Amino acid sequence: MQIFVAKAVEMELPTKSALTSTLFSNCIAAKDILEQANGFSIQHKGQDHSQERSAIVCGTEQRGFGKRMTRKSTPNVVWHAGHVCAAERAALLGQKPFTVWLTGLSAAGKSTLAFALEREWHGRGRACYVLDGDNVRHGLNRNLGFSAADRSENLRRIAEVARLMNDAGLIVISAFISPWRADRAVARQIIGEESFVEVHVSTPLAVCEARDPKGFYGQARRGELVEFTGVSSPYEAPERADLSIDTAQLSLADAVGQLTRLLARPTTAATAGTMTRD
Repeated sequence: MQIFVAKAVEMELPTKSALTSTLFSNCIAAKDILEQANGFSIQHKGQDHSQERSAIVCGTEQRGFGKRMTRKSTPNVVWHAGHVCAAERAALLGQKPFTVWLTGLSAAGKSTLAFALEREWHGRGRACYVLDGDNVRHGLNRNLGFSAADRSENLRRIAEVARLMNDAGLIVISAFISPWRADRAVARQIIGEESFVEVHVSTPLAVCEARDPKGFYGQARRGELVEFTGVSSPYEAPERADLSIDTAQLSLADAVGQLTRLLARPTTAATAGTMTRD
């Protein structure tokens, strides 16, 4: 990735009204350019992007981020707009950010697939990051338990983090059981319909239970774990997932390859289908 260093120059600061006018008048070009930079179809790092970057300007829509952040959630808290917009950050990285939301039972293969995707996409020059269900509970969500309310709050926080990371220009791969449709719908609303790709890792319960790498299914069957998804708590499978992956039928390499090709299409968030072997 090329690193650009801005040269400091003396200049007269524009008035607030002039700056607002400039930002608004510059909004059109960014959206068109980012539409061409979707997925993995753009030029890779090391190639000249100077013309594209010189044409990139700040879009007021910012993929709906600014609009969603203007809602009043706390009294006396007002969103402070910056001078660099989501379109410019995405253009600097040469990619159109989105969030892949992997949902499925424990041991379905979500984390394995997520980190394999990150490895593959990083090798392709994509700036991406995995938000993993266990990992976030070591820090950000360490104060949450596994009650229904805590699990919902866990996912809400992750969706907010994913939205911020998308706004920074990053591709996010989220791996969470996220068993309830209502919570996934909230995550979709927070992140934005146009940036949310729901992937159901649909590995059957019997296969997941046979794997049981952490011993959770055994503990749940013995009554040592309460409210465990798939045993003593339900899993609500997506009704209209963008993609469905059964890791009992697909090798990891096949899943990564097919998901990568599907996500490279311009209509990523609106594409529905089921992964099968080549």
